[in-house]
Amino acid sequence: MDKTDIILTSFLLINSRTSYRELADKLGLSINAIHKRIQLLMESGIIRKFTAKVSLSALNAVTVVIFGNSEAGSTFNLYENLGKHGSIYWVAIAGGNYLYVGAYLRNISELEPFVEYVKKQARMANPTVGIIHSDTSPPSLHRSADVTLYPLDYQIIRALHDNSRKPIADVAQELGVSAKTVRRRLSRMINNCLIELSIEWYPDASNDIITVFHIRLKPEAGKNAVGLTLKKCSPNVLFRWAFSNLPNDIMAVVWTNTMKELKDIQGSFEREETFESIVPNILYVGYVFDTWRDKL
Repeated sequence: MDKTDIILTSFLLINSRTSYRELADKLGLSINAIHKRIQLLMESGIIRKFTAKVSLSALNAVTVVIFGNSEAGSTFNLYENLGKHGSIYWVAIAGGNYLYVGAYLRNISELEPFVEYVKKQARMANPTVGIIHSDTSPPSLHRSADVTLYPLDYQIIRALHDNSRKPIADVAQELGVSAKTVRRRLSRMINNCLIELSIEWYPDASNDIITVFHIRLKPEAGKNAVGLTLKKCSPNVLFRWAFSNLPNDIMAVVWTNTMKELKDIQGSFEREETFESIVPNILYVGYVFDTWRDKL
């Protein structure tokens, strides 16, 4: 992948129904060029699926990441049992038997038994548990009072579940309703953050380098300043997670083409005055699983 592919996939991760025309305008490319790039990303296995799911905000779900060293002799056979749990959506393996396990919990009361499950299955004696703090939700004033999901809304989400780019006319025919009805309800769900339109993305299918940076902030550092620092490394910084229970910790997932580029980004992080420590972990492989969200 090149930086254009990274920017393209970042738009699709946010809204996988974004039109080729809009993507072309955003990237300054032709529609044909956008189509070819998406096709190549799909053929190489980097994009596996265009997905639709009930949004986490609509469910009031809790997102957690558990990470740490595994005492297992080999970590490459652990992901299967972890993926059977029903709440785990992501497992990634890094060097030194280091594991990352991401999960969606229905409520915070599920956290303790879930942590015990991961500790046992992943053989992680002393994992770190991060409860992800979402700072990306639109302000409530942008949302209408009607945030209920109705039976037809669930049917529309299911029709788009494995192909969120499916034409409105096809969804309408499948559900036996008018295209106008589907378009109106889908627009309502998007505007009220009730639906998540994204992609199943496997960057490890490329020859690129994906690194998780564990960043410890100085006590006096502000999260806003950190955001500006990471923004300087765009589009290399793919995601950043802040944790409500770990106020001085940030996790940043970084993409690079080469080890030299990775070293340069690490150097820029180490020179940042608000960062107390930087620990990079290069990911080898990641797995994505269906969860209870997909069965709603």
